Amino acid sequence: MRLLVLGGSVFVGRAVVEAALGQGWEVTTFNWDRSGRGPGGVERLTGDRTDPAGLAALRGRSWDAVVDTWAGRAEAVRESVRLLAGSVGHYSYVSSLMAYQWPVPRPLTEAAPLRPPSSGSRTEDYPARKAAAERAVVEVMGDRALLSRPGLVLGPWEHPGRLPRWLLRLAAAAEGEPVLAPGSPERGIQYVDVRDLAQWLLHAAGRGLGGAYNLSCPPGHATMGGLLDACAEVTGSAGRLVRVDERWLAERGVVPWTELPVWVPAEGEGAGIYDVDPAAGIEAGARYRPLAETVADTWAWLRRIPAEKLGRAVRTAEWLPAEREERVLRAWREEEAVRRAR
Repeated sequence: MRLLVLGGSVFVGRAVVEAALGQGWEVTTFNWDRSGRGPGGVERLTGDRTDPAGLAALRGRSWDAVVDTWAGRAEAVRESVRLLAGSVGHYSYVSSLMAYQWPVPRPLTEAAPLRPPSSGSRTEDYPARKAAAERAVVEVMGDRALLSRPGLVLGPWEHPGRLPRWLLRLAAAAEGEPVLAPGSPERGIQYVDVRDLAQWLLHAAGRGLGGAYNLSCPPGHATMGGLLDACAEVTGSAGRLVRVDERWLAERGVVPWTELPVWVPAEGEGAGIYDVDPAAGIEAGARYRPLAETVADTWAWLRRIPAEKLGRAVRTAEWLPAEREERVLRAWREEEAVRRAR
């Protein structure tokens, strides 16, 4: 099987390349990176997708399948799919649950409406770009188009820094140091390990599957408390998780998903990200490994990164600052003491 990965040097694209190589596929990557990052053993083509002339390296070539991980403006996807339509058999676009019109119906199925049509320009937000790119792929490829819609993606090489935030925070905690744990530990979370996503994309490409699929683990597979406990265990944390009411946190301006990654309150517009119906994907071959494996392997990857390079490997800028976490926990303790005294 000859595979073209548009991307291929970071996170999802990297996982796809590694999985394809593991299955003995011939892999070509196309991206702007001339540094040689990403797995070895592939043919590397370079070019700028934001410039139609930058696709020159793809002209006159053919592949059995394409996996496109692009998150930028939709016009770049439109140009790529038009160029490749006659020279590839199958086109997989890695979209997102964010492509749906939010707030979403619950449970969220593939029948939910997408965001309204738009240009998907760079100035538009990520969800608008994903929805516009989906339409561009389907318009050209028809039933040869596969749209995967993951929500939260975790695992090794996770540069958005969601699971890494908790691993690093708990690893650094001093003996008995309180660590803010948002909301109920029983709050269910749904995610996909990047390697399971990659394996399913290859499975789908090999069988020529078309259509749209939500890619999130089944309800009951994992909880927020289970994730934090797994992080504490694998890091050997000396810290102490302090559960704090999520409404109380919201009233004090603590931001879910960014300042405290993975956490999404059970009520509110974003809650649907953890109320996804994964049945179609599972029926089409999606499999989900245990949470403990994802956590342990992500920690093993983080430990290999030199401290001076961590800021480039993982985005940390939006995490809740340590001094603010301390203030929030102090206020919580003080209010708890008052409540107990009543």
